[in-house]
Amino acid sequence: MNSINRRSVLLAGLGVAGAGALAACSSGSGGSPALLSPSGSAVAAAEKKRPSTGRVRNVNLTAAPATLDLGGGTKAKSWAFSGQAPGKEIRLSVGDTLAAGLSNQLPDSTTTSIHWHGLALRSDMDGVPPVTQTAVRAGSTFTYRFITDHPGTYFFHPHVGVQLDRGLYAPLIVEDPKEPLSYDDEWVVVLDDWLDGVTGTPDEAFAELKQGMGGMDMGGSGESSSSSSGGHDMGDMGGMDMGGGSTDGASPSPSASSGGGMSMRFMLMGAESELLGGDAGDVKYPHHLINGRVPADPDVYTGKPGKRVRLRIINAGGDTAYRVALGGHQLTITHTDGFPVRHQQVDALLIGMGERYDVLVTLADGVFPLVAVAEGKDASGMAVVRTGSGGTPRPTVRPKELNGMIMSADRLKAADDVRLESKKADRVHRIELTGGMDKYNWGINGRRFDMNDPAANPLLVKEGERVRLDFVNTTDMWHPMHLHGHTYQLGTGGPRKDTTIVLPKKTVSVFFDADNPGQWMLHCHNAYHGEAGMMALVAYEA
Repeated sequence: MNSINRRSVLLAGLGVAGAGALAACSSGSGGSPALLSPSGSAVAAAEKKRPSTGRVRNVNLTAAPATLDLGGGTKAKSWAFSGQAPGKEIRLSVGDTLAAGLSNQLPDSTTTSIHWHGLALRSDMDGVPPVTQTAVRAGSTFTYRFITDHPGTYFFHPHVGVQLDRGLYAPLIVEDPKEPLSYDDEWVVVLDDWLDGVTGTPDEAFAELKQGMGGMDMGGSGESSSSSSGGHDMGDMGGMDMGGGSTDGASPSPSASSGGGMSMRFMLMGAESELLGGDAGDVKYPHHLINGRVPADPDVYTGKPGKRVRLRIINAGGDTAYRVALGGHQLTITHTDGFPVRHQQVDALLIGMGERYDVLVTLADGVFPLVAVAEGKDASGMAVVRTGSGGTPRPTVRPKELNGMIMSADRLKAADDVRLESKKADRVHRIELTGGMDKYNWGINGRRFDMNDPAANPLLVKEGERVRLDFVNTTDMWHPMHLHGHTYQLGTGGPRKDTTIVLPKKTVSVFFDADNPGQWMLHCHNAYHGEAGMMALVAYEA
């Protein structure tokens, strides 16, 4: 994902200090329109317009190998910021400038970056090599500097390869100095699916997935699977090695089995969810974590009965949607992806990778499980809310709320003050989601995105336009679609979001105003689908 082609090198001189160096403002071949540079004057002008407090929040982030304690005696060799996952929360106020110095202390030749997920920031600080910056080489540093201009719950993670599925992530909270909500305390809840350093590495998992179902001996007739869908039929598994070997993360993947088929250490079979329209996921995870802890040794929030707590819930996972509920309580949804919605009381919520929800809860007296069921995967993460005496719930507990009123974003409404003004779209882009498990050829509009030539087929917009994106999912799997640098609205009155679930064989239309010039990625936030090619470049015309 971070290789550099000759075109990129030739254009590097137009960037500044590495930012925007590889996506310059130039006419494409064949007379295609010139694109705004991520570090050009239009980007600088947009940054100047953002309201600023003048305060600067300086942080240092060191990406390095770490042995993480996941609780219950489980250790994982991974990569993390300053030795912990999730990394230390960054918290600042609207209008503050974040100056975050990234030091890459990862193994030799490993490049990395930081993407500030959900923030409408300046394009050259978005952290996407090679589009907005050169990747940060091992032993090197890079400082991200930008104004945070909207309150909300965000997080940050790399945008290189499948590093998202390691431990390099942390919450970023932008507080509203005029906070309209009334509550007594906050609890940031980070959900994650985990395999790194336990059953292997994300790179090994991706190498196996890339073989596709069609390249695997499914046993029985001796023919390879012909399914091009995301649905993984358990079927006759006689010719397949299900990978019961080493779990130290050192053995290669995939490998030939004694039966002549492909080893399956990472591919998940038979994960089904009605909420997700069928196939729930590709990847087999040994652990599901809440705030970096396994259910057998959970993170504990201690509070007092009657207190009102704001939960900021972040799904930092690579391949898992979670159904989240707090036993004995109802949740009042107030925000999704940083933007307020009309308050909605629910029993549980469905949260895809990259999505965030803020909810209010009034605490009862006792000990209660906060459960994040890995949707369709027969597994879960758990944390605990303790306001009184009582034993810790069992790790496998399933509160009845999980089967009550379950909310997904498509049923929410934007709060009145953030709803987009009704307006005809100036430009419409059809975003057809294509591909399948057979060849693992996930793409957009039938093309796999090429990081070696990111500006080859851009989705063009002009500053000031109202843009409609029609996500048309032709595949048999769900995809959480994330747009960088902007917040779109679901339909004419739905919530403001930057990441939304698009179910199989469904179409979701979203609207945004092109008010943040530069070059921006649009992609599936399943780490493996995105890396396989389900990405596109949304580029402003010069």
